[in-house]
Amino acid sequence: MVSLACHLDDSEVFIQKALQWAARFDHVCYLDSNGYRDNYGNINVFIAVGAVASFVSDGGKETFRSLQQFLDGYPNTWVPGYLGYDLKNELEDLHSQHPNRTGFPDACFFVPEYTLLIGQFNAEIKGNDPQRIVKQIHQTQLVEEPPGFEGRLKYRMNKTAYFAAFADLQRHIRQGDAYEVNLCQEFYAEKAKLNPLATYRRLNEVSPTPFSCFFKFGHHYILSASPERFLSKNGNTLLSQPIKGTAPRGKDATEDERIKAMLAANPKEISENIMIVDLVRNDLTRSATPGTVKASHLLQVHSFKQVHQLISTVTCQIRDGVGILETLQHTFPPGSMTGAPKISAMKLIDRYENSRRGVYSGALGYFSPQGNYDFSVVIRTLLYNAENGYLSFHTGGAITDNADPEKEYNECLLKGKALFEVLKSNS
Repeated sequence: MVSLACHLDDSEVFIQKALQWAARFDHVCYLDSNGYRDNYGNINVFIAVGAVASFVSDGGKETFRSLQQFLDGYPNTWVPGYLGYDLKNELEDLHSQHPNRTGFPDACFFVPEYTLLIGQFNAEIKGNDPQRIVKQIHQTQLVEEPPGFEGRLKYRMNKTAYFAAFADLQRHIRQGDAYEVNLCQEFYAEKAKLNPLATYRRLNEVSPTPFSCFFKFGHHYILSASPERFLSKNGNTLLSQPIKGTAPRGKDATEDERIKAMLAANPKEISENIMIVDLVRNDLTRSATPGTVKASHLLQVHSFKQVHQLISTVTCQIRDGVGILETLQHTFPPGSMTGAPKISAMKLIDRYENSRRGVYSGALGYFSPQGNYDFSVVIRTLLYNAENGYLSFHTGGAITDNADPEKEYNECLLKGKALFEVLKSNS
């Protein structure tokens, strides 16, 4: 493995050419922070292409242990990939009753042939003959194409069915079976056609987020505009940033500030966020040195192009003897996408949702050469199987005792706004 650092005169053009160059490989992971910088992630753009080796799991009982063995076999390298929501069935006495229509496996990771870390003024390329890679990227001709979506987008759960499921879940909450449940619905198209790269580019233009990702393996594409960090490991520190609380952007700066203030003071949104913070703290305790779990930043309003979000930050120090995959096991799936108590909420989710979540509400990201990782929550994400033409995305929201079904249904549509817009945009 050879490393090459090079100066960039125009990093944005180089990034777009590198993405187009990368998309021709069978295995691709392109991560773009879109300029959102914080104290917890330091990647601007990361690209991994080609597969020296890959790990795929269709469930069972050994995914996390087998993935640990895979990582042990390839130390000191980048390993991008995802963990699907239905791996919950391996971790608890749970099952998924709905069919896997997308055809995606429960987990997929790969060891790349080439990696690129691209900053504002420079790039670092690793692989055999990186100079040749730089030349190929510079010679790539940028092609602007429309998303080219052909198909009919349908609701898996219509409004009447959503309201019925909502009422049933509130009944369970009032009976004490749970106190918050995340109800999600699927939008899908069968035998659809799509230009995945053009669709991703348009999505990232319409909704730039800190965890934007174009992930491809074979005929499977994950096109993500996730704003949410699930879990990161940096040295001995674990960090989770659950999102609960959503509001639309205003028509002008004055209205925007008013909406932000209302979100920050909304009792329902605050209580939802605090419930999930408590759940995440409990999850992290399983990996933590006693006394180190802290909710360091609570209820901060973060603004994105499409929405404002209420985000909290929870951290801990890892206890001696807890392995890297164990820290993920102990917190998976992301609590912001389940509800609380977690296991009770997941049982109700499988009973009242009418689609399999699959990759959605799982985790997408990478393990780094330094033994760290950073994973986002798979939300605001389009899944596309180019082989069978199945296209899918989910949206959802938290149901509590005092939640209003009309407002929550509209919030689902708001969260899917960028994806609806991209699929309608064929010019």
